[in-house]
Order: sequence, then structure tokens, then C-alpha cells
Amino acid sequence: MTPTNPPHLNKPRGLKARRITLLASVAGIGAAMLLAGPTGYWPSGLSFGTPAAQAADQAMQHPAGFADLVTKVKPAVISVRVKIAASAAPASMQEDSDNDQGGNGQEAIPFQPGSPMYKFFQQFGGGQFGGNSAPQRHGTIVGEGSGFFISPDGYAVTNNHVVDHANSVQVTTDGGTIYTAKVVGTDPKTDLALIKVDGKNDFPYVKFADQAPKVGDWVVAVGNPFGLGGTVTAGIVSARGRDIGAGPYDDYVQIDAPINKGNSGGPAFDVNGNVIGVNTAIYSPSGGSVGIGFDIPADTAKMVVAQLEKTGHVTRGWLGVQIQPVTAGIADSLGLKKAEGAMVDQPQPNSPAAKADIKSGDVITAVNGTPVKDARDLARTIGMMAPDSSVKLDLIRQGETKTVSLTLGQLPNEQQASADAGQAQPSRGVPHLGLQVAPASEVSGAGSQGVVVTAVDPNGPAAEEGFQTGTIILDVGGQAVANVGDVRNALLAAKAQGKHQVLMRVKMGDATRFVALPLGNA
Repeated sequence: MTPTNPPHLNKPRGLKARRITLLASVAGIGAAMLLAGPTGYWPSGLSFGTPAAQAADQAMQHPAGFADLVTKVKPAVISVRVKIAASAAPASMQEDSDNDQGGNGQEAIPFQPGSPMYKFFQQFGGGQFGGNSAPQRHGTIVGEGSGFFISPDGYAVTNNHVVDHANSVQVTTDGGTIYTAKVVGTDPKTDLALIKVDGKNDFPYVKFADQAPKVGDWVVAVGNPFGLGGTVTAGIVSARGRDIGAGPYDDYVQIDAPINKGNSGGPAFDVNGNVIGVNTAIYSPSGGSVGIGFDIPADTAKMVVAQLEKTGHVTRGWLGVQIQPVTAGIADSLGLKKAEGAMVDQPQPNSPAAKADIKSGDVITAVNGTPVKDARDLARTIGMMAPDSSVKLDLIRQGETKTVSLTLGQLPNEQQASADAGQAQPSRGVPHLGLQVAPASEVSGAGSQGVVVTAVDPNGPAAEEGFQTGTIILDVGGQAVANVGDVRNALLAAKAQGKHQVLMRVKMGDATRFVALPLGNA
């Protein structure tokens, strides 16, 4: 299942107006920024309408400040510094680096020599206002992000995009001690990574929250924005369940605590010092904070990190259905009270859904008793469950309610390589086509050539061109493909050449034809 990504929210890497920005800093510092936190008290004279509300307000305890909390959690937060070979870095990172270079490889400092800001820029390095790149030196790009220890023996969490393609990883503690770290495993689909510092068993650490935060709760972010390690900002939880088009399992917590480039991978804490989310992206017209940040929620991070620690990769449950949203028209035609749930377009052959007799036209309304809001919600729910999990699905078939029990399979083609294994990692920046594919040799009856489409995003570019489950892709951009890596490389090559569309030779039924697919955003 490939849920829909909103067309107006993408993950560009260049500096463009109105965008979602990943927060890893590539060894640069933007303009100095003065950031204000909350006052920590309610204004006098503020009252609520009912006596019960007033009594509840009086009973609430609000912190006068966050000093005690920061003293408790700040030692567990680390700065993460990586070195990436320029040839292995994502193309957009290389472009940013090229754009930030001056004629001699150094960016001009935009202040008069001798001024405080001139010394500030000298100390922390060059970079354009809001820039996120450093000059390449000897074919190497240096990047910076944040992270935090989750165990006394040196396991730490950061973002996948902080350590992606890294040749080396160093962490700096709050006390200034520098350690070498290794990448235990990464999960690009949730943008999480687990790293490990060996040699000590008494690192300060923090825990993930057991309960989801409520909108309006205080939140304190600690990290390494623009290389300024140990920076603390505060705000509130602004929203939950945000889908920003970053991946198939988007379920972000939105916060307004100011976070910037370099905060990537850092923690956001509740007032008890528990991690409610991992800072990952900001919505920004300029590249700097405007008070809209996005965190991977703690429950997602806990599930992913546990698997990364155990096996170095993440496996996900697989239902095996192509699904589409339930529109108001579909709901009306089926006699549904609300346009909710996920409609099965087609179960995939030999999938758990097919074996459980789920049929085309069924509307899945709940998983283990929890209502399904839409197709994306179903994909996220199943994807967060482990293979071989037993689940009960409530569904509506021709106006009748049914309950189906089945055992989930394992999502095909999950990339199961840890960074230490030296195997290819899924690349950020791959154009989004709205497809999932598997090698034809691994799909019964598909033959031995090409890759088979196993799922289609109903609102993606591929669906608009008639791609369906079972379509066989023989070559992409004139290159024969046999696995996911071949497809990815061909798409990246076409994008690097500045092409807006890529030509594919596909087999649909008994007919072979060429199809031009637009290269959308990553």
C-alpha cells in the first residue's frame, strides 16, 4: 500500500519559498537569531467561562521556568557531526554545497571586519543567511545534526537524513567530549537512525514518553541548530497527526518551539523530561524557523528503534491490498454514514488479504477495533505492526458488516541493510511515482524479466498513467531493471540530467508499450 502524499507539500533540499525543510545542517551557520520562549505563567485576569473550568484552571500547575527540566535532560543530548563523500551525497546536497562556495572555496562574511558578528561568522564558519551547506574540501561534505542517548551503554537516536551516506560519525556531548559512533541501523521510511558509542556504560540518557502529548502541552526542544550545540527552546504542542508528504507513515507532532537546521534528530521533551518526539522538519518560507516544526512521535520512534537495535533494520506488516480513499460519492453509493475507511481496489495474489477472502469493493473500517479514518491511516496502522501479527479487520461488503481475521505477512522489498553492512541504503531525493515494486523473479507467474508493480498510490503519477498492480516494468530511461535498486538509480540518473519525465517500457497483460512518467518531487 502506498498512501497519498499531499501534492503541495514536498521535501526539497534547495532554498525555496514555502517549503518543508529537513533540519540537518551541513556545517554552516545562518544569521544569528534571538529566540523567545514562553513566559511560563498565565496572565493575571485570564478566566474561563464556567466555575468548573475556573476550578480546573486553578488546580493546574504551570512551570515558572524550565531550568530544572533542562538541567535534568540536557546532558543526554548530543551534537552529531558526519563526513560524507561528495560523490555519495544526495545530488541536492552537492548542489547546495556548490551554490554556497565562493571563488576560493570560502563564503564571504557579510559583516565589517572587527565587528562582533564578523567574529561570530569566523568562529562558526561561513554560509549564506539560512544556508545549510559547507564548501566541499577534498571531496568531502561535513554535516551536523542532533541526537540523544537512550541507554547508559551509548545507544543514541538521530535522523536517518543526518547520517545517510556518512563515512564517519562523531558525537559531542554536552560536556564537550567527542566520541566516534557507528551506525547500528536506519529506517528511511520514518527518517530514524540508531547510532552507538562504545566504551562506556554510564552515559546520561532519557526515555520516550509512554503517553501521547495533548495539543497545548508544553514542549522543550534541545539540539544543535547551526552548530550551536546545547541550544534550548520552548513552546507548545500545536497539532498532532500531521501528514507533510515526507513518507508513507507520516504522523507528525507539530510544535511551535523554535527549531532550525541542525536540530534534526534532537529530542522534544514534555515537562516530565520524557521524549515526546524527534525533531525532523520545519515548514519555512526562508529556511529558518517560523514556529512550525514537525516531530516523529515517541510511539513510532520506540517501535523503530527497538527493531534497529535488535536486527539493524525494520520489518513491517503487509496486508496485500491496493486501496483508495472513500470519497463522499463512494460513501453515498454504499450507504455509509461517513466518508471514512479504506476501499479495497484489488487484493494482491497470494497475499494475506487474498487468503482471508477480502474482495475488491470491501471497505475496511477498523483494525483490531480501532477505526480507520482513511486509506493512509490503514497503511500507517498496518505498517507499524510486525509481520506474523494476528489482526481483526472490520469491513463493509455490499452493505453488510463483516469481521475478518488474518495473519500479516512481511512487506515485500523492505530494505534490510544496516549502514555497517556496506549495502546500498535507500536514497533520499528519489522522485515519487506512487509505486511499490518487486523483482519479477520473486513474484509467481511474472516471469524473470523486469520488476512487478505490487502497489499503486491511487493519486500518484503512475496511477494517472494507467499503472496497476501486476504491471511489469522492463526498463527505465533505456536501462533494463531487475530490482528496486535498478529503478532507483535510473530515476536518479534521469533527474540528474534535468529531465522532467522518464520513459518506461512496460508490459500490461500481453501488450508491451512505452509510458512517459513525470518525475515528481522526492
